[in-house]
Amino acid sequence: MTKDKPIKTTASTSLPTSKSADNLRIVTSAHLATAYPELSEFEFGLIIASNAFQRWLIRCMNAAGAKEMAPLDVLILHHITHRDKEKRLADICFILNIEDTHTATYSLKKLVAAGLVQNEKKGKEMFYSTTPEGKALCDRYKEVRDSCLVSSFANNDDEKKQLADIAKFLRNLSGLYDQASRGASSY
Repeated sequence: MTKDKPIKTTASTSLPTSKSADNLRIVTSAHLATAYPELSEFEFGLIIASNAFQRWLIRCMNAAGAKEMAPLDVLILHHITHRDKEKRLADICFILNIEDTHTATYSLKKLVAAGLVQNEKKGKEMFYSTTPEGKALCDRYKEVRDSCLVSSFANNDDEKKQLADIAKFLRNLSGLYDQASRGASSY
């Protein structure tokens, strides 16, 4: 297997600022792009990246051996496996920024039924941990991820810094969207 050269990307591209430049923007909702077209362009990128990421989660998990998992199931399984510590539903929802706890509850029930996660009641709280089968599945997922995805990156200092900067930007941006959603709720 030959290793292809990684695709080089830049953190931002500048577009001409004339009115005709608005026609060159790649957006999904032009009617929203009038006040701040760069944000609309970013949001479209976020939409397609989010959908591609969810598709990746499913296909990687399929390749690892689990055929009936939804993206949220994969994310929750990996988070429960994280640092090999028990997690409560509230912890899982907080870290993954899940507002609708019933979706996480349903996912946990599926993971328990599949034998990938176990639960234990301590006082009034239910704690979840990964079973040996769940850990083995996560290990196989990592093998597929390393082979199919990680190997596609240059893995150099510039790329690592760029990825870290993008990750920080996205975390900060999630706060802006959370604040805006609170504002919209009382609008």
